[in-house]
Amino acid sequence: MSSLLLHLGAYDERLLLLLLARRRPLLDLLMRGVTHLADGAVAVAFALVMMSGVIPEVAGVGARIAWTLGISHFVVQGMKRIFTRRRPHFAPGFAWLVEVPDRFSFPSGHATAAMSLALPLALFFGGITGSLVLTLGALVGLSRCYLGVHYPGDVLAGWGLAASTLAVVVASGLA
Repeated sequence: MSSLLLHLGAYDERLLLLLLARRRPLLDLLMRGVTHLADGAVAVAFALVMMSGVIPEVAGVGARIAWTLGISHFVVQGMKRIFTRRRPHFAPGFAWLVEVPDRFSFPSGHATAAMSLALPLALFFGGITGSLVLTLGALVGLSRCYLGVHYPGDVLAGWGLAASTLAVVVASGLA
């Protein structure tokens, strides 16, 4: 099992370095902006507005977002303390492009939060609008790798966690 984890970790690092080698000033700026769409305060504020009934048609999906976001955040924080995977470290020439919220990388909280918002909305809207929402959620996860603060596996785990949490929320009838 440990040799498999070492192999996966090496693959994860190679993928990250391939992405970092493609950094460009304009993309740096874009990714710094996109990543903040899933900051804790932004995600919680979005869920509260959706739930508030200001737009009555989306109040139900707002509750689904809030439950998914809340439960997945709790699980992310537990997993970070169980797995304690350190954030990426680089050779000279590469650096993190944003401040990190904590020292642990697995799973990505931003990727989880972004998909906890995007998946319920995409299911609600469907079609092109749903696809655009999912694309934006995925872009937040990609930004975390581009900015150098997460490995691709951290982001994939966050997306999977958000999807699993949404499935539990729906199956349990919480929202």
